[in-house]
Amino acid sequence: MQYWLVKQEPEAYSWAAFVKEGRTAWTGVRNFQARNNLRAMKKGDWVFFYHSGSEKQVMGYARVEGEAYPDPTAQEGDWCCVDLVPVKELKRPVKLEAIKADKVLKLMPVVKLARISVTPLTREQFERVVQLGTHGMAAR
Repeated sequence: MQYWLVKQEPEAYSWAAFVKEGRTAWTGVRNFQARNNLRAMKKGDWVFFYHSGSEKQVMGYARVEGEAYPDPTAQEGDWCCVDLVPVKELKRPVKLEAIKADKVLKLMPVVKLARISVTPLTREQFERVVQLGTHGMAAR
């Protein structure tokens, strides 16, 4: 089992739209590092959905529904996508400020690699974000 974070500007595609659709192909990734992360995803992996741009917060989490496959939106190049299904909205979105302030979370790639739209997480980081989003505990 692996853990991931995908980012999207809510004006382009929001958590609410994702939940309403019930499933999406995570297309449009045009960064080699993010593409390699998509390729590493396996069915059943957990994925945080992060609103970038003006909000900068984890909204909820999803599951990977299958292996990466060619991105149908790519006009050229070797790009891929994965299918994601929403699982649960966090009671309290976990803001980037809380991530930066938390001992466990401050090493998450979203802090240092702000331009990468698909990044790996550790199990501890995933569980900590779920904890903060469920119980709203203070940074430790």
